Amino acid sequence: MLWTPGKILQTRPYRIESILGQGGFGLTYKATQLQLNNQIVLKTPNADLQNDPEYANFVGRFIREGQMLAQFCQNPRPGIVRVSDWFEENNLHCLVMDLVVGQSLFDTVQQRGPLPDTEAVAIIRQIGEALMDVHQAGIVHRDAHPGNIMLPPNEQPILINFGIASKLVPMVPTSKYFSHRDFAPWEQQMEGSSEPTVDIYALAASLYYVVTGQTPTPSVKRQFENAALPPAKDFGVKDWVNLAIEKGMKSNPQNRPQSMQDWLSYLQETPTIPSVSVQLKSARGVDYTRLRDLLVAGEWKEADLETRNVMLKAARREQEGDLDMDSIESFPCDDLRTIDQLWHKYSYGHFSFSVQKKIWLSVGGKVDHKTECKLGDRVGWRKGKGKEGIWLKYSDLTFNKTAPRGHLPCWLGLWGVADHFWCRVHSSLVSRTASCNL
Repeated sequence: MLWTPGKILQTRPYRIESILGQGGFGLTYKATQLQLNNQIVLKTPNADLQNDPEYANFVGRFIREGQMLAQFCQNPRPGIVRVSDWFEENNLHCLVMDLVVGQSLFDTVQQRGPLPDTEAVAIIRQIGEALMDVHQAGIVHRDAHPGNIMLPPNEQPILINFGIASKLVPMVPTSKYFSHRDFAPWEQQMEGSSEPTVDIYALAASLYYVVTGQTPTPSVKRQFENAALPPAKDFGVKDWVNLAIEKGMKSNPQNRPQSMQDWLSYLQETPTIPSVSVQLKSARGVDYTRLRDLLVAGEWKEADLETRNVMLKAARREQEGDLDMDSIESFPCDDLRTIDQLWHKYSYGHFSFSVQKKIWLSVGGKVDHKTECKLGDRVGWRKGKGKEGIWLKYSDLTFNKTAPRGHLPCWLGLWGVADHFWCRVHSSLVSRTASCNL
């Protein structure tokens, strides 16, 4: 039974003011805390659906996730709406959150039109950084669309209205799913997925809307009807922002960045293409023309192998066929910089040693096996995590731009038995990029 405006609860001093939303098994009310005379948001299960076969499961998840949120919000969390109370009213569990005053990001774009890339990225980055903490606590928001991103005056953006327990959907045909369909991935709508990649898709889709002013093509239509998503760059969006959107909105969730931190790495800097040509400098007289031409043509595997050849020449290790620690530590900075700039320019900042260096620093920045493994996990050179992870065969690497950021170049760590070679990074080379100030 729905609570009507004016109803005063018995367990806590709250008065219901209005219904803010209804979806799935949940109800969201606007209410007033009578002792403090301030307005709050109150979420409960919808008791009218208690005969649905999935209702008990929903209530169980609502309780577990509500308690997790209440515990998570005991300390202030920038960018995330505060959960202030958790109680039970006539066998209905209730979650109380702050009512955030301000305009939503959706309404802001409706009013102003598309936002400048830098402003849009700043907003989405702050929400993404807040979600990193949420994900680390084992919680997925599941409803991170522009309507739930509030812009309070003179304050940082705040993400509201967790799609709590929205993995479960009523079986009754009149029910509606929690998430905004234009911003939710198909696997969330069709299968109830609650993986972190759901939030990554929603933020990428939100960024698409904010910089283009256009609602993105629904994921379900893209997945099952082969509908196209007009590229954001067609609306004058910068290439690096377009790339971040494309990565986050991949239809296959396995092809998206698997953590919010990974996706945010695309928004960390503006990997612009230099307006002038890269000078093919070499301290050892190495000709980098062929490497440049292969990269211009997008021949990533051939460019990777050519990188091996030119690095052996620059290190004067052609006869040995590999680089040892001494040759890495003394590798000419001019040559390393030329190779790095070529990769960085022609991959639009997706591949290069300097990209790998930033990832290496983010996972510890040490020259040891543990850091090598973490870097390998992040750039897609290993399958599985931790001690269970295995290094991929060189032939199993991805030689196109669907690969994770920093996946290439990757020739240096070739090793193996007979004709089977694996790619394994020497973190000492990445360390050399730091000493060369790449």
